[in-house]
Amino acid sequence: MTTRTFDPARGRWIPWVFVGMMLLVIAVNGVLITAAVESFTGTTTGRSYDKGRAYNHILAEAERQAALGWSARVALGAGELAVAVTDREGHPVEGRLEGLLLRPLDGRTVPLAFAAAGPGQWSAPALPPASGQWEARLTLRDAGGRHLDIRQRVIAP
Repeated sequence: MTTRTFDPARGRWIPWVFVGMMLLVIAVNGVLITAAVESFTGTTTGRSYDKGRAYNHILAEAERQAALGWSARVALGAGELAVAVTDREGHPVEGRLEGLLLRPLDGRTVPLAFAAAGPGQWSAPALPPASGQWEARLTLRDAGGRHLDIRQRVIAP
């Protein structure tokens, strides 16, 4: 029969593995917390209480715009924002278009100066200062006073 002797120096590294794993978890959490704090502005909706109280007005406006039957296509490319609006039957909607590009992450805006590019079509020079996701916030008003609010996300190269 063979007897084994216990060598206390042989297993001294095992507690250090647990210490190392805890330090790794703390380091990863520190990186994630830093990234979260530096990238989030903290405000999701300004004046959220007032907007919540007026939500029935928002629903009524959405129903009014849906009843118009207008649809918009927005595209950002080659330094230009192109917009085309048609009615329910596919006919172009004439009017005056105005708006801006908004960066949802930090609130930066780029004003847009639209020019008619054809019936129901407009284009504006658009050179966002940063690549990534932007929101086109546009308003189209026709000669009869009706209006369509256009909110569409676009990706800047």
